[in-house]
Amino acid sequence: MAEHTVTVEGTLERLLAEKKYTTIRDILITMNPSDIASVFDELEVERLPLLFRLLPKELAAETFVEMEPEAQELLIRGFSDVELREVLDELYVDDAVDLVEEMPANVVRRILTQADPQMRKEINEILRYPENSAGSIMTTEYVSLRPGMTVEESILRIRRTGVDKETIYTCYVTRDRTLIGLVTVKDLLLAQDDDMKIEDIMITNVISVSTHTDQEEVAQMFSKYNFLALPVVDAENRMVGIITFDDAMDVMEDEVTEDIEIMGGMTPSDKTYLRSTVFDLFRHRIPWLMLLMVSATFTGLIITGFEDALAAQVVLTAFIPMLMDTGGNSGSQSSVTIIRALSLGEIEFADLPSIIWKEIRTAVLCGVSLSVVCFGKIMLVDHLLLGNSDVTWLVALVVCATMALTVLIAKVIGCTLPMLAKKLGFDPAVMASPFITTIVDALSLLVYFGVASALLGL
Repeated sequence: MAEHTVTVEGTLERLLAEKKYTTIRDILITMNPSDIASVFDELEVERLPLLFRLLPKELAAETFVEMEPEAQELLIRGFSDVELREVLDELYVDDAVDLVEEMPANVVRRILTQADPQMRKEINEILRYPENSAGSIMTTEYVSLRPGMTVEESILRIRRTGVDKETIYTCYVTRDRTLIGLVTVKDLLLAQDDDMKIEDIMITNVISVSTHTDQEEVAQMFSKYNFLALPVVDAENRMVGIITFDDAMDVMEDEVTEDIEIMGGMTPSDKTYLRSTVFDLFRHRIPWLMLLMVSATFTGLIITGFEDALAAQVVLTAFIPMLMDTGGNSGSQSSVTIIRALSLGEIEFADLPSIIWKEIRTAVLCGVSLSVVCFGKIMLVDHLLLGNSDVTWLVALVVCATMALTVLIAKVIGCTLPMLAKKLGFDPAVMASPFITTIVDALSLLVYFGVASALLGL
């Protein structure tokens, strides 16, 4: 795809220089809107208005939706009122809402001014729903049928109104706006009699979500049930909109990206990496780095508190990095596993006792295995091969006992903190690698010096 994009980009640059606009248009209309947006993204911004105006009206609107917010804002500012109105007329309501949420206030006012009254009303209704809720990502454009309609009447209605709907495959049956069933186009086409009533062939056990359902939960339902669309209802089961699978995929991508950034010790960003400035990257990374740096002070205080013990057994210092890294890695493994299970809805807070018990048993197996290998490594490499007489079997025992206990503590903390965060309403990803590693580092040192004091008499 990268080579293809570069080829098209170079071709467009050459044709623009030669002013062969008809040829450019013929090339663009053969491309997918997402690919056109990708090509536009690589061209100089001064080229965008001209290239965009070469696109047919419907393709232009579809391409506009796929473009980055910065490019969209540039085009909007260059549009005449007529051009902006034409683009808005081709947008689905949920895409128009996304556009409004991304634009600055002065651009939003112009968008709402040029939108037709019905779209403006629907945009304002969706914007009233809480952020990250089902209501905030739904579209109000869906096919609605009545239970008393015949198959023939339903097909005619789809033909008449479907051109403005985001999807026509799934049709929803309502009575006084109350959702009572659904039928698919497949059901209608395969019906044995055109005079059959919709109420006789519709599915009545309809899975739906409320307007305030969290968008992450909605995305999980698409994955679980393989839906193409999901109806959204209000508190009285009245149909207010639908969420389509492409919107669910966007939610999944956004949620995963956010979790990865948080787990990596960064505040989430809406910009792609290449569009993020150095200051953007600095702004998103420095708060966590500051927090983790300050929290690491506790590790220094612990080491300072055991200076006398380290002075008596200097060799213990050499094993501190290994123990801290092993503990941090063990905690990270557990936390990532639990965070993933929480995001997929596989576990809940009531499962915490069984999760802890499972992690304890896993920690015992991991800890014993690591300790045995570590003991052999210390005695063979550090004691015999390197000839370090200070590394005795008792020192090796201290290190290995600490490692086993550290792995146990790390895995229990790693599985518990994300569960507690979820219970308290925080994002479990906050309790991922950097945070848990800092806690485990401090605890591993306390265990290390405690075991050393007990076995070596420090």
